[in-house]
Amino acid sequence: MTSPSGPSRRQVLAAVTAAASAPLIAAAPAQAAGANRSRTWDLTLLGTSDTHGNVYNWDYYRDAEYDDSKQNDIGVAKLATLINKIRAERRGKATLVLDAGDTIQGTPLATYYAKQEPITTTGAKHPMARAMNIIDYDAVTLGNHEFNYGLPLLDLWIRQLGFPALAANAVNAKTGKPAFLPYIIKKVSLGFGAPTLRVGILGLTNPGVAIWDKGNVEGKLRFDDMIATAAKWVPIMRARGADLVLISAHGGDNGTSSYGPELPNENPVALIAQQVPGIDAILFGHAHNEVVERFVTNERTGAQVLLSEPSKWGQRLTRMDFTLTREHGRWTITKKAATMLNTNTVVEDPKVLAAVRAQHQKTVAYVNQVVASATVEMSAVESRYKDTPILDFINHVQAEVVTKALVGTAYAGLPVLSQASPFSRTAVFPAGDVKIRDVAGLYVYDNTLEAVVLSGAEVRAYLEYSAKYFRTLAPGAPVDPEQISDPAVPDYNYDVISGLDYDIDIAKPVGQRITRLVLAGTDTPVADNAQFVVAVNNYRRSGGGNFPGIVKTQVYNAQQEIRQLLIDWAQAKGTIDPADFFQPNWRLVREGVPVF
Repeated sequence: MTSPSGPSRRQVLAAVTAAASAPLIAAAPAQAAGANRSRTWDLTLLGTSDTHGNVYNWDYYRDAEYDDSKQNDIGVAKLATLINKIRAERRGKATLVLDAGDTIQGTPLATYYAKQEPITTTGAKHPMARAMNIIDYDAVTLGNHEFNYGLPLLDLWIRQLGFPALAANAVNAKTGKPAFLPYIIKKVSLGFGAPTLRVGILGLTNPGVAIWDKGNVEGKLRFDDMIATAAKWVPIMRARGADLVLISAHGGDNGTSSYGPELPNENPVALIAQQVPGIDAILFGHAHNEVVERFVTNERTGAQVLLSEPSKWGQRLTRMDFTLTREHGRWTITKKAATMLNTNTVVEDPKVLAAVRAQHQKTVAYVNQVVASATVEMSAVESRYKDTPILDFINHVQAEVVTKALVGTAYAGLPVLSQASPFSRTAVFPAGDVKIRDVAGLYVYDNTLEAVVLSGAEVRAYLEYSAKYFRTLAPGAPVDPEQISDPAVPDYNYDVISGLDYDIDIAKPVGQRITRLVLAGTDTPVADNAQFVVAVNNYRRSGGGNFPGIVKTQVYNAQQEIRQLLIDWAQAKGTIDPADFFQPNWRLVREGVPVF
C-alpha cells in the first residue's frame, strides 16, 4: 500500500521503529542530588472519537443547525474550540490530542467527497483532513467506517493528514506485515526543566471490518484480535523506550459482538485493559457511548488502567490528566483521572469553519435538490413497530431493481422479497417536494444492494431472529411504543421483509414469535422448501448483525448505494405515491390480536 506521492506507510514505520530503537540519552535529573522532595509534572490527553464526517454544527437532513432533546451540539469545529482553549490554558505544559476513529463517513458532507466528487478523482483535500489538520492531532486511529469507500480513498485521506493514522491489527493479507502504522513513540516536553517523556500510542481498529466491508478488504487485509495485538505491541513499545503507553482503540468496552464468534471480539477494550500489562490508559470509541471515567484492574500487575469514551459526532471531548514523577531515571504515574467536556458550551472555531466552508456549502446545495413530489407525508416515526409506507418505499425499490436485473437468468421465476431496517426514527418525506436530504435521512448508511436465494425455512429463521428486537409483552401489560424494543438490539439490526405476510407475536418467547407466515395476499403457508430471492444490503449479507442463513453467494450485486437507487427511482417516477407500492404485509400482535 505504497503512496505514489511519498514513502509508504511501511517505510514510515521503519523510520519510526529505527528512531525508537536508538540508544536513549540519559535525561537530566528532576531535582538536585540529595533533595528530599519529589517534583511532579503533568500530562493532559484530549480525546475525540466517532466524529463521522461532522465538521459544522449542522443537520444536513433538516437543513438546519443541529439540535436534539438534550441540546447537544456536534462537529469538529466545536471540538477545536475546546481543544484550543485547553491548550492555551496549559501553555508551556504537555497536551496530546488523539482520535479513536470513524471519521470519514456518516454525513452527506463525507459522502459527497467519497461519491459525488470523490477525492480520488478530483484530488481535492477531504473536509475531515482539512478540519483535523487545523486542530493538529497527534494521531488518529482508523475506525471500521474508514474502510467503507475502499482502500484507495482511505490511502489518499491518510496521505492528506498532517499526523499519523494508526491500525496495528490491520495486516497485509499476503505479507503478514502491518498494513498501516501500528504505533508511534512521541517525545513530549512536560515543561521547562523537565526530562523528556516518551509516550507510546498504539492504534487498534475493529475486526468487524472483515465482515462489514468484506468487498473492499477481502484478500487484501486481515484484521487480527485486538487483545492479542495489544499483547504483541505493548512490550515492544516499552522495550523501545515508551515511558507511558496509551491505546487509541476503535472498539467498545462491553465485551460482546454484533456478529458471530468467527471473528475476534468487536468490543474488547475492558478485556485489553484487564489482560495486557503495561497499558496506562485507553481512549476508545465505536459504541457511541459516553464513558467519562472507568478504571479496569490489570489481572497480572494490579495496575489501574484508565478508560474513557467521548460519545459521538463531536458532542463530547474526553480529558485525561496524568500526574507524573521521575525517580531513579524512571517515570511513575502517581495520579490519573478523566473528565468529559460538552461541546455545547462553546462556539465553533472560525478557522475550521473557513477551511471547510466551500465544501459544506456545496454539500448543502446538493442535498437540497428536489428529486420528486410526494402525494402525502410519509414518516418513519412508527416504522419500528408498524408497517409504514416509507419503509415499504425502500423495499419496493430494492425488489424492483432486483427483479429487473434477474430477467433472463435462472432465478427469474422466483418470488423476490426485500429486507429493510428502520435506520431513522425521524425521517420524513413531506407532502410535496421531496429532496435528496429527505431520502438521505431515511437511508443514512452507504450500503449497497445485493440479492441471495433463501428457502422458506431460512426466511422463517431470519424473521424469528429479527423478532428478538422486541421485548416480551405479557397479556394485559400496557403498550408503550418507546419501550417496546430491547435496548440491547439497535434499530439497524431489526429487519422487516416485504413479499410475504407474517405476524410477530410478542407475547411468545424469542424464537417462537412468527405465528403466521404465508404467501402474500393468501392464506397459503410458506413451505420450508420454497425458494425466494431476497434483496438485501451488503452489511447484512456480509454477516452484519449475525442474522442466520443470509451469508451466501450473491445472485445479484448492484455495486451501487441503495440510497442512490432510491434517489434515481424517485427522479425517474417524479411522484412518490404510497398507492403505487404500499401493501401492508406484517403485524405486531399479542396472542394473535394486533398490538397497534
